[in-house]
Amino acid sequence: MVDRARAHRRVARARPTHEMDLRKSKYGRFMNCRVPASKRYQPTDYEHAANCATHGLWILPSLVGGSLLYFSSMDQWHRVAAWLYGSGLSGLFITSTLFHTAAWKISHLRTVEERFHMCDRMAIYFFIAASYSPWLMLRELGPWACHMRWLIWVMACIGSMYVFFFHERYKLVELLGYVTMGAVPALVILSMVERSGVCELAVGGVLYVVGVVFFKSDGLVPFAHAIWHLFVAAGAGVHYYAIWRYLYLPGQLLQTAR
Repeated sequence: MVDRARAHRRVARARPTHEMDLRKSKYGRFMNCRVPASKRYQPTDYEHAANCATHGLWILPSLVGGSLLYFSSMDQWHRVAAWLYGSGLSGLFITSTLFHTAAWKISHLRTVEERFHMCDRMAIYFFIAASYSPWLMLRELGPWACHMRWLIWVMACIGSMYVFFFHERYKLVELLGYVTMGAVPALVILSMVERSGVCELAVGGVLYVVGVVFFKSDGLVPFAHAIWHLFVAAGAGVHYYAIWRYLYLPGQLLQTAR
């Protein structure tokens, strides 16, 4: 009887591992099992490669796009806005690619990988601030605009400090920080007298929000993080188009020049 009870306990302990193996065999090399909230998800090699490629491919276009805005500028305000936006856009894709490459190839250097991860998280805050800067600097807005022009960068610095001191400790708080920073300046943007570009800004925002669903779906959807990267690239593309069309085309330059 004792031996039989021990055998049953061994089977019970082995069952979760067996179920995990079944799940791995179902998705093969394309997704690992979901991990508890206290642990980091470990992508497969295919997921690592997809994470690197889905942002690495946009580094050169982002550099070219930022340069195009800069050299299309008519005055100092436009040049500063183009420099801020181009730096934030290309910085996002560069830091993301570096982090995912480090997580794939040198994950055994835990401290180095963690520093890249922190830079990746910080870059998101500065990217959000940079995305709003052209609109806050080049459009006639409501009374809060002059404050939001610097306040948004203060928010980016506070978010970066939070990442530095509490990296990966309170993931929900960090996610709420990104959402808040993305939503609060939008309320100021809605005060624009000239409404052109609002539709594109809304579409880009929706793409980011939908992408967050995949950002939190590692272990549930194969290549979830890479899909999140694609939503980020799509949202950034829509916002770039809006900035180029409504703030930097020759006709718009004459209207927004200061």
